[in-house]
Amino acid sequence: MKTVDFEHLPLEAGDTVLDLGCGEGRHVISAYVEADVHSVGVDLSLDDLKITRDRFASFAEPDNEAKSFGLSSASALQLPFADNTFDKVICSEVLEHIPDYHSALREIERVLKPGGLFCASVPRRWPEKICWALSDGYYNVPGGHLRIFRSDELRGEIEFLGFTHYYRHWAHALHVPFWWLKCLFWQSQDTNWLVKQYHRLLVWDLMKNPALTRILEKSMNPVMGKSVVMYFRKEAAS
Repeated sequence: MKTVDFEHLPLEAGDTVLDLGCGEGRHVISAYVEADVHSVGVDLSLDDLKITRDRFASFAEPDNEAKSFGLSSASALQLPFADNTFDKVICSEVLEHIPDYHSALREIERVLKPGGLFCASVPRRWPEKICWALSDGYYNVPGGHLRIFRSDELRGEIEFLGFTHYYRHWAHALHVPFWWLKCLFWQSQDTNWLVKQYHRLLVWDLMKNPALTRILEKSMNPVMGKSVVMYFRKEAAS
């Protein structure tokens, strides 16, 4: 399930791509599959990195020397890379978890090359506020969501660092009711019939990718997409 649309973050042969907060690998693996790039995933969680490593095995192209794949456990506040290392940086559904997200943004600016592209996604404000209202457990857990962003304010903070915003879209509208149900039945979500049935629908949609749900989600995303996805270019004089 990709949040980033590579039509708006075009990967070119030879690019070095960072997925910061890669989690279980959806974007760092997708970037590797998408083009002949050097794809690097960084996350604090060793367990998530192990899952990513295992998932990547099915996509590896060991005979293709034009691309590579790497994983590293590191803090977003102190990345183990030199200045101007990456051509593209992805930070998807991560900033809401980081106490000092401003420092993480400064690190992204530091490691991204001038002219490089950056994609940031965070939960959309109004669906997220409903999740918070329905259940304290949704956000009040270790590693949970620390804040609800106003996308225009986050965009301004990123632009202040020397980035130019060039595109925005929303994603995963079909997942919004699922999370509302999980929050509503937080204590029994693992056994609740409604939650389980909606989860089956999402798995079916992911595996089958039918035209009906593609069209439905595309039409719903501008209204209730769970994630807001913003794309930026780092200016040479940042």
